[in-house]
Amino acid sequence: MTTSQKNQGHELNELNQNLAKIEELSARLTNIVAGKKAVRQSLQGPGQEFYAKAVAACWNDVLANPAKIIEQQVAFWGKSLQHAMEAQQALSGGELVAPEDHTPKDRRFSNPLWETHPYYNYLKQQYLITSEAMENTLSDVEGLDERDKQKLGFFTRQMIDMMSPTNYLATNPDAMERAIETEGQSLVDGLENLVRDLESNDGELVVKLVDESAFEVGENIATTEGSVIYRNRMLELIQYKPTTQKVHARPLIIFPPWINKFYILDLKEQNSLIKWIVDQGYTLFVVSWVNPDARYAEVGLGDYIEEGYLAAINEVKAITGQKKVNVVGYCIAGTTLSLALSLMKKRGDTSVNSATFFTTLTDFSDQGEVGVFLDDDFVSGIEEEVKETGYLSSFFMSRTFSYMRSNDLVYGPAINSYMLGKTPPAFDLLYWNGDGTNLPAKMTVEYLRGLCQGDQFARGDFELLNEHLSIADVEVPICAIACETDHIAAWKSSYNGMRKMGSKDRTFILSESGHIAGIVNPPSKKKYGHYTNETWPEASEDWLQGAEFHQGSWWGRWDNWLSGKSGKKVDARAVGDSSHTPLAPAPGTYVLAKKT
Repeated sequence: MTTSQKNQGHELNELNQNLAKIEELSARLTNIVAGKKAVRQSLQGPGQEFYAKAVAACWNDVLANPAKIIEQQVAFWGKSLQHAMEAQQALSGGELVAPEDHTPKDRRFSNPLWETHPYYNYLKQQYLITSEAMENTLSDVEGLDERDKQKLGFFTRQMIDMMSPTNYLATNPDAMERAIETEGQSLVDGLENLVRDLESNDGELVVKLVDESAFEVGENIATTEGSVIYRNRMLELIQYKPTTQKVHARPLIIFPPWINKFYILDLKEQNSLIKWIVDQGYTLFVVSWVNPDARYAEVGLGDYIEEGYLAAINEVKAITGQKKVNVVGYCIAGTTLSLALSLMKKRGDTSVNSATFFTTLTDFSDQGEVGVFLDDDFVSGIEEEVKETGYLSSFFMSRTFSYMRSNDLVYGPAINSYMLGKTPPAFDLLYWNGDGTNLPAKMTVEYLRGLCQGDQFARGDFELLNEHLSIADVEVPICAIACETDHIAAWKSSYNGMRKMGSKDRTFILSESGHIAGIVNPPSKKKYGHYTNETWPEASEDWLQGAEFHQGSWWGRWDNWLSGKSGKKVDARAVGDSSHTPLAPAPGTYVLAKKT
C-alpha cells in the first residue's frame, strides 16, 4: 500500500469517526431540545403591551412626520446604494478586492478578511449601515416617554447584536478558516460543546464561559487562611487569621452580595481584597451566605437583617470584646446594610461605628441600564415564577446581566465555543461569575417591588420588621465607593442615595472601571484610578466636575479613612474563642453549594 493510499485510508477513517460522532451528538441534541423545560413568556422579553405601545408610536410617527421618515429612509437607501456601487467598482477591475471602508472600528470584525475580502466586507458594511439606520429611526420615535424609549433602545440593540454576521457560520471568516485548518474537527468539537451546555442547563442555552475543571474553591481560589466560627441557616461567619503582630482594636465585617458568592473578594492572592485587608492589620470577618432553595421561600429582607447582619455583628462583638464594629456592604448587601442601620437607629442599637458601601444603590429613582428589567411586565413574571418555585433561580439573574453585555458574555463566547470548537479559558473571574446563587421568593419580591419599583426607602417609608425605615436614619460615618462604568449600580444613583443619608461624616470615592473591576483593583496593578471631592453638590455631574483624579487604586485611601475609625492597635487575636470553636476551614461549606 502506498503512502498516498495510507493517508487516504486514515482520512476516510477520521471522516467516518466524525460522521458517527455527529450522528450521536445530533441524537443527544434532539433529545435535550425535546425535553426542554418551558420558561414562562413573561421572563423572555417585554410584555405584549409594550410592543403594542412601541408599534403604535412608530405608526403615529410615520403619519404625523412623514417627511422625517422619508428623510431617514432616503439616507439609509443612499448609503446602501453608494456602498453597492463602490463594491461593484472595486470588482470591475477583475481583482478580488473590497471597496474603501469608512465604517467605524468594531472588535467583532477583527479578522483582516472583513476589510480585504469583498464578500465579508460587503456583509460587514451593510450590517453596520443597517444597524445605524435602525437605531437612528427608533431612537427618534415620538410619543414614548423616556423610560419606554430606553427600553425600546435596549431591545433594539439586542436584535441588532443577534443579527451580526459574526454570529453565523457561513458569514464568519474565523469559523470558516478554522474549519478548513482542522478539516472540520472544529465543527464537531463545537457541536459537542453546544450539546454539553444544553444538557448542563436542562435545554436552556447558557454558554459556558470558563473551563470549570481549572478551579476548585478553597484550593486555588478563595485560599486566604481563616475559619468558620459561627453558622446559622442564613450564613457562615468566617474569621481570617491575622498576618500582623498588632491589629486595630475595632473589627471589620464584610457583607458581600448574596446574588453571587463572597470569594470575588478572594480570587487569588495577588488581587484578594480580603488578604490585603488582613495584611493592613485588621481583624476581619466575612459573611458567606447560604444558597437558598424552596425551603427558603418565606425568607425576606427582615430575615437577612435579623439572622444575617445583626447575628454576625453580635457574634463578632462577643468574640472580640468590642462594643462597636465597622461594616462593609457590597451591592445588594450594601442596600440591605442601609436598611439594617436604619432599623438599628430605631431600636437604639449603636453597635456599628462606621459603614462602607461598595457599588450600592439606596435611591432607585434613576435605575440606570438595569431599569429595563424593572417594569411590571418583567417583575410580574418574576413574581409568578417565585410563587411557583419558592425561589428565583440563578439562571434568570445570570441571563439578565449577561445580555446587558451580550457581545462579551453571550455571542463572543458562543462563537469561540460552538463555531471555533475551542475549550473555554481558565479565568478565575469568569468561574466566579458562573457560580451563581438563588434568591428566596419573599426577599425577591420585597426588593423588586418595595425598593426598586417603589423607591420606598429613599422616600422615607419602607415598612420592615414592624418599623418604617428611612434613608435619613443612616447617621453613622459612611464611605461609599462607586464605579464609573458600572452598568448594575450606576454611580450617579449611588451618589444620590449617599447624599440623602443622615450622616454628617460622609466620603464618596469614584473608581474607574465597572462593578467588579473597579472594586477588585489592587494597588500593585496600578491599573484604575479614582476621583475624590470633599464637597457634596446636589448634582452628581457637578461633583465629578469638581473632583480631583488620583492615579491607582482607592484601597489605600479607604485604609486611611478606615484606620481612623478602628481604634488603637492591640495584639493580634486568635481565630474564634472558647465559645466559637472553628467549624470548618475557610472558605467554609455554604460556598460550595452549586446553583440549581
